[in-house]
Amino acid sequence: MNCNIMVVKIGARREDSPKVQEVLSRFGCSIKVRLGLHETHEVCSDEGILILQLCGEKEEMEKLEEALNKMEKVQAKMVVLE
Repeated sequence: MNCNIMVVKIGARREDSPKVQEVLSRFGCSIKVRLGLHETHEVCSDEGILILQLCGEKEEMEKLEEALNKMEKVQAKMVVLE
């Protein structure tokens, strides 16, 4: 089974989280691990980072990356460690 890491930066977390969640749900069978991070020390930051471990077909991972990158304030990048 092919597994990779994807890092997703959400620039407007409060605004885009529902849309990001909708995309992640569509590709849920490919997501093995999901870790969400955002700054909460003084003020709840509007920027967030998701780290995903994806397993399955490379084409599905690429479709997920493409769907996330279609959003204006979201950047997704596959990280392949061999």
